[in-house]
This record gives sequence, C-alpha cells and structure tokens, in this order.
Amino acid sequence: MIKSILLSFAFLVITYKANAQKNWFKTYTDSVALVKDGNQVSAQFIKDIKRICPNLKFDVKTILHTTPYLIYFEKDTAHLPLWAQVIPEQKSFFYEVAGSEADGKKAFGLFFNGFYLPHELGHAFEYFSKERIDGSYQSEYFANIVAILWWKKQHKEKELKECYDYARKMWAKLPNPVPEGMTIEEYFSKNYEQATQNPYVYGYMQFKQFILIYEDKSLPDFDTFIQQNAKK
Repeated sequence: MIKSILLSFAFLVITYKANAQKNWFKTYTDSVALVKDGNQVSAQFIKDIKRICPNLKFDVKTILHTTPYLIYFEKDTAHLPLWAQVIPEQKSFFYEVAGSEADGKKAFGLFFNGFYLPHELGHAFEYFSKERIDGSYQSEYFANIVAILWWKKQHKEKELKECYDYARKMWAKLPNPVPEGMTIEEYFSKNYEQATQNPYVYGYMQFKQFILIYEDKSLPDFDTFIQQNAKK
C-alpha cells in the first residue's frame, strides 16, 4: 500500500513537471499559473545545478514582478513579467519588431514567459559560484549560453527553433547602435545600464547573442559547460 502511494506521488510530480514545461514558452494570462510554473522550471534548473555542483549554495525563488526590465535576477530572486501588466510602450515595441500584435504577443511569451527564465538563473549561477555578477556583454553572453544549453537538455529544440526564428526576424529590424570604431562587446560593456533602458538597443544585443549561440555548433552540453565554469 505504501509503495503504491509513493509510486502515485512520484507519477504526480513527474506529470506536473512535464505540464509546467509544456505550458512554458507561451504568453500567460494567469499570474498564479505563471509563478507556479516558473517555480517548477526553476526547481528543475536548481536540481540540475546541485547535481553537478553539490557543494554550491544555489537557491532562487521566482516571483511575479512586472517592470520595464521585464525579467531579471536580483540577489536570490528571479522576477517574472505578466503581459497584461507590461507598459504600452514596450508592447508597441514587440508589435513593431515582430510584425503584428499577434506575433508581438507570441514573441513575448516565447522569450519572457519562456526562454529567459534559465537565462536569469544563469546569472544566479554566476552570482552564487563567483560571488559577483557583472553587467556586461560577456555576462549576458554567458547567461544566454546557459539558457540555450539547459533548454536543449530539456529537449526543447522545437521551442528554441521558434525563438531563433523570431530573434532573426526582430533583430533584422533593429538599427545597429554600435558607433563606428567600437566592437559590440566594448559598446555594451561600457553602456550597459543605458542599453537596458532602451528596448531597441538592448534587443539588438540580446537577439544577436541568441542567434550567435544557437548557431554555434562547438558548444558542449549543459553539464559540461557548468562543470567548466563552476568555482574551483
């Protein structure tokens, strides 16, 4: 009887995990479901990190907190945005670069109720393992690698391909903000705070990084990458 109950509980846990990831990469209308599923995705990410780095202190909670930054990590918390609470100016940005209101809303879901949560958890890993986090092009590139490799580990190739297609489409519409004579790395590392406040500038960098990393066939798997970058 006890064995049967334990097996049933295990089945429910596995089913819930699968449903949380199944619902992810979509624009949420229910804030409770967003936080619940976000915490489940975060719990799986944390479990994977602790299996690779068992001695690393790594605990992050996920909450609803819609701001112009949309999604971000701070101290021990990942902040998630709800589409209904996004300011009109940012919604207009998505409509413009994605090509329509429907595509803009879908792109928001793919990235900000989808791809970017493990990106922020990648920042958390850098914070907990290296006791610091830098606002720079390199730090964003690192977090984007973590997110892409982790989603591949979760077998989300279809969703990543959708993100890639939208990233290419949106990036192509964004003007290059980098002055002549500067590299993109130099520009964004020197102007990081200002860049985060302009979706056209920040989007140019983030979508370009996604494209580059997605197309990079030389990257290792998630476990190997984390092992290589864990604090010695």
